[in-house]
Amino acid sequence: MKVLIISDAQSVHTQRWVSSLNEKGVEVVLYSIKPYLDDFYSSRNIKCYFFDLFSYKRDKSGIKGALKRHFQAVKHLKKVLKEVKPDILHAHYVTSYSLIAAMSGFHPLIVSIWGSDVYIFPKQLKINEYIVRYTLKRADKILSTSHVMAKEASKYTDKNIDITPFGVDTDLFKRSVAPPKDKFVIGSVKTLSYKYGTEYLIRAFKVVVDNNPNLNCYLELVGKGPDEVKLKNLAHRLGISDRVIFTGYIRNDILPRIFDRFSIACYMSLSESFGVSAIEAMSCNCPVVASDADGFKEVIDNGVTGIIVPKYDYNGAARAIQTFIDDPSKIITMGAAGRAKVSALYEWSDNVDTMISIYKSVL
Repeated sequence: MKVLIISDAQSVHTQRWVSSLNEKGVEVVLYSIKPYLDDFYSSRNIKCYFFDLFSYKRDKSGIKGALKRHFQAVKHLKKVLKEVKPDILHAHYVTSYSLIAAMSGFHPLIVSIWGSDVYIFPKQLKINEYIVRYTLKRADKILSTSHVMAKEASKYTDKNIDITPFGVDTDLFKRSVAPPKDKFVIGSVKTLSYKYGTEYLIRAFKVVVDNNPNLNCYLELVGKGPDEVKLKNLAHRLGISDRVIFTGYIRNDILPRIFDRFSIACYMSLSESFGVSAIEAMSCNCPVVASDADGFKEVIDNGVTGIIVPKYDYNGAARAIQTFIDDPSKIITMGAAGRAKVSALYEWSDNVDTMISIYKSVL
């Protein structure tokens, strides 16, 4: 079976799908509309094709440039399809990736929804909604990582949508040491941008610090993003900059050792289509305090594997965090429950097998 996957070569999600399918015996070829200079794919003998579609943004050539470049991408993709002769064309992300796949006319075509492509993109412009409807109409199979995201996508198609969770490797994501006893560490692994609500997490931490003057506690923020300076300034203004640690970007394969440092994880996202960050934490026996964004509500059992609080409600988040400070045994019990849930529903190897079974059913 040969599958040509159209996706962002720079994305860790793409890297995980492509490399895992390849390891399971699927002949995978990657087509990316963004350049990628690393040796991740070549070191795994995965053939890649690249087309710099978004050069029109650098050239500032506007709508005409965008249209021209998309048609050039379709022409280039058709040449690649003729050369590769795949059994399946699988496009990830219902924007330019799936659009050029749909315009190529190749079948069978599978389209995977990622999140902002149905939550945000179609609401920005009328033409964007048309693109989403067009690509989903051309798809022979539509996939979503969560039920809530599938429900959102159903606004633009009446086709059945299969669920293909984006889980974790539980052999990799597991706690190797007990939660710290000499300090209380709240951890977050997220891009530092407004939509992920890190501002409200910092404000919640300020409340925790004020309410527990004798507690040796810290907030560790793993990730980078456009709001990093703004968030550092906020921590400084609140007088807690000495307790807020900005770790920066950490490779996915090293993250489990970062989770070892956390007592709990906390995510205050304003929007979340699938809570993979929560799943990673739960797999490492970290209870999760999270906002009531759709993706988190689907993967976290409130009061069992973590605690759900309203978006923006940093006081509510502080109260939830206090639960684990007042009763540390909940860190152990909820952590174990989270690990059990991930093992049952979000084991990465099982998720990859599900994808392969979908490929076979399409063929």
